[in-house]
Amino acid sequence: MFLSLKRLTVCSRHKSALLIFNALHTTSLDPMLKSPPQESIQLLLDKCSTTTELKQIHARIILGGLSEEALTLGKLIAFCAVADSGDLRYGQAVFDQIAEPNRFMFNSLIRGYSGSDDPSEAISLYRKMVGSGISPNEFTLPFVLKACACESAYWEAVLVHGQAIKLGIGSQVCILNALISVYIGCGLTSGARKVFDDISDRTLVSWNSMIGGYSKLGCLKEAFLLFQEMRQLGIEPDGFTFVSLLSVSSQTRDLDFGRYVHLYIEITGTPTDIYVQNALVDMYAKSGDLHTAQELFDQIHNKNVVTWTSMISAYANHGLIECAEKIFDQMPMKNLVSWNSMISCYVREGHCRKAQDLFYKMCHKKVVPDENTLIILLSACSQLGDFVMGKKTHNYICRNNLLPSVSLCNALMDMYAKCGAIGIALDIFEQMSSEKSTVSWNVIVGALALHGYGYKAIEVFEKMQVDGISPDGITFTGLLSACSHCGLVDKGQYYFDSMTRIYGVQHEIEHYACMVDLLGRVGLLEKAIKLIGGMPIKPDVVVWGALLGACRICGYTGIGKLILKQLLELQPYSGGLYVLLSNIYCEAQRWEDVDKIRKLMKDRGIEKCIAISSIEIDGCIHEFMVDDKRYEGSDGIFVILEQLADHLKLVGCLSAILDEEEI
Repeated sequence: MFLSLKRLTVCSRHKSALLIFNALHTTSLDPMLKSPPQESIQLLLDKCSTTTELKQIHARIILGGLSEEALTLGKLIAFCAVADSGDLRYGQAVFDQIAEPNRFMFNSLIRGYSGSDDPSEAISLYRKMVGSGISPNEFTLPFVLKACACESAYWEAVLVHGQAIKLGIGSQVCILNALISVYIGCGLTSGARKVFDDISDRTLVSWNSMIGGYSKLGCLKEAFLLFQEMRQLGIEPDGFTFVSLLSVSSQTRDLDFGRYVHLYIEITGTPTDIYVQNALVDMYAKSGDLHTAQELFDQIHNKNVVTWTSMISAYANHGLIECAEKIFDQMPMKNLVSWNSMISCYVREGHCRKAQDLFYKMCHKKVVPDENTLIILLSACSQLGDFVMGKKTHNYICRNNLLPSVSLCNALMDMYAKCGAIGIALDIFEQMSSEKSTVSWNVIVGALALHGYGYKAIEVFEKMQVDGISPDGITFTGLLSACSHCGLVDKGQYYFDSMTRIYGVQHEIEHYACMVDLLGRVGLLEKAIKLIGGMPIKPDVVVWGALLGACRICGYTGIGKLILKQLLELQPYSGGLYVLLSNIYCEAQRWEDVDKIRKLMKDRGIEKCIAISSIEIDGCIHEFMVDDKRYEGSDGIFVILEQLADHLKLVGCLSAILDEEEI
C-alpha cells in the first residue's frame, strides 16, 4: 500500500515506517545502504526490479531526511514513469504530494503517460505545467505531441506547435517528427506531408514516420514512392521501414509489392528481426500465398506468439480449419488473440459447437476473455439459437461489471433476437446510451422483421431518422423484409422507391429479392416478374428462389420450368431448390413433373439436405435429425411418433405431409 510523503514525513518513529525501513535491510539492496543516502539513491533505483523494492527505496528517502530534496524526488518520479520496473501511478502519487514540482518532474510524468494506456493524462499534465508558470522545453513537447497523436487531438497539437514556435524550437526535427505522427493520427496525410517536406535535415525517424503514416492509412503508392526517394538519397531503411511497407502491402493485398520488398531485403542482405519476419509471414498470408507464408513460418527459429497467431489467422481466414487447428495445437504458449482467432475461425465456418467447447477450454486455462471473445461467442449462440449459453454470456458481463460497448450491445441484441427473445433485445436497445450506431438500428430493425413485427420495425426506422442516423443498404433490407412478412405492399414499394431518390442508397440484389418476395406473397406475380426483368443487375439464386417461393404460395406452376432453368445455371447442385419446385408440382398434382424432378436429382447425385432441429431441456441443447436414433430412449420416441401418425391418418390429416416426405 502506498504511504504518502506527508504521512511518512511526520512519522519517522512510526511502526509502519520502521517496518519498511527494516525490510529494506533484508533485501538485495542492503549493501547499497552503506553509501551516503543521496549518493546511493540512483544506485538503488538502478537495481530496483519490483514495486516492493520501489516502495522500500521511497521509505529510505523519507527516513534519510531527503523528502524535501527536489533532485532525489525527481529521480524517483523519473524511475516510476520511465523504467520497465517502475510504477507510473505510484510516481503520480509522489508527484501529487509535492507543493512545487519542477520541470524535470513534469517532463518525466508526461513522457511516461504519453506511452501508457492513458495518453490523455500527458495532455492534462502539460496544461497544468503551463498553468503553473513552468515553461516547457524540447524534452516536453515531443511527448505531448505523441499523446496528441494517440488521442487524435488535432487542436491541442496545433496549440503545442504554436508554443514550440514561440519558444524558438518549432523547427527542431524531433518536434516536426512528432507533428507528422499527429497529422497521421488525425487522418490528415496532406498536412503530415507538408510538415515532412519542410524538414530541412530529415532523419531516418522522419522518413519512417511518413512512410509509417502512409502505411497506416493504406496509401501504398505514396509509401512506395517515398521509399524510392529515400533510397535515391542514399538513406538506408531499417526494420521499421520494412514493417511499414509490408503492413501496407498486407492491407491492400498487393502481393507483387510485398514480394518486391521481400526481394529487396534478400538482395541487400538486410538483417531481419522477429518483427520483420512476422510482417513477411502476415503479408504473404493475407495476400493468399499460404505456401510461402508457411515456408517463412517454418524458417523462423525464435517464433513468438504473434508469429503463431499470424499463421492461425491465415488458415482460418481461408477456411482451412484443420491447418489452423494443427498450428494452434502446436503453439507452446497461447495468448488471448490466439484463442480468439481459433474461436472466430470455428464460428465463421459454422462450427459453433466447437467454438463453444474451445471457449470453455480457454476459461479452464485461466485466460480471461475480452470483449472480442464475448462478441464471437454471442455470434456462435446466435447461429445455434443457443439461448442458454447466450444468457450465461450476458450474466458474465453483468457479474463482472463490464461496461458493454456499442458493439457488444449489438451482439447481445442479435443473439436474443435470433434465440426468439425479441422483448429482451428491445430492452437492451432502449437502455443503450444515445451513442447507438447505424449497426444498432439495423440489428433491431432486422430483429423485428424476423419476428414479423412490421409496423414496429417501421416505427423504429422513423425514430432512427428523427435521431439523425442515416440508413444504409442493410437498414432497407431489414425494412423491406419487415414489410414482406406483414404484407405491407404499399409501404414496401414506397421505401424501395425512396431508397435512391431520398436517401441516396443504391438498390442491391438483396433489396430486389425482398421486393420479389413481398410482391409474390400477396399474389402480384406479374409485378414481381416485371421487376426482375427490369433489374440493372443479373438476378441471383436468391431472387429466383423468392419468385419460386411465391409461385408455391399462389399455386402457380406455369413458370416453374423457366425458373428451374435459371436456378440450374446458377446453383446446379442445390437440393433445396429442387425440393421446392417438386413440392410446387406435388401440390398441383402434376405427378409426371414430380417424377422428372426426382429423376433429375438422382441422375445428378443430389440429395435433400437433412435438417437439424434442436430442443432445450433442463438447460441443455439436444440436436436431432430425421430417423435419428443416437439417443437413449429413441425406440420409445419412435413408437409414440408411429401412434401419432396412425391417429392422423385416421382423421385424414397426413396425406399432404406424406407426399412431401417422399421427396
